[in-house]
Amino acid sequence: QVQLVESGGGLVQPGGSLRLSCAASGSSFSMYDMAWYREVLGKQRELVARVNSGGGTDYADSVKGRFTISRDYAKNTVYLQMDSLKPEDTAVYYCNANWAWRNSWGQGTQVTVSS
Repeated sequence: QVQLVESGGGLVQPGGSLRLSCAASGSSFSMYDMAWYREVLGKQRELVARVNSGGGTDYADSVKGRFTISRDYAKNTVYLQMDSLKPEDTAVYYCNANWAWRNSWGQGTQVTVSS
């Protein structure tokens, strides 16, 4: 299974932007569907965006038009570009890799949107 390390979180003002990165180590990165989830304390972890092994993407309705997921096969990395951030985007963001029975999570990175 791949190991995942997220980076890029932080504090940003409403309307600002952040780019999260998720670096995958291990083999067969191209076979994995990759996704970003987020979790707020006391709430269920929710899917934010997903890019499948072929490059197809889908997004939660709450982030459509503001967030963009992409993957770099050469760098074994997945990105989440977050624009027009809102306070309700504040959460811990987790990277996920899934392929058949293989499922891995990163350690999470905090994103705080506040003035």
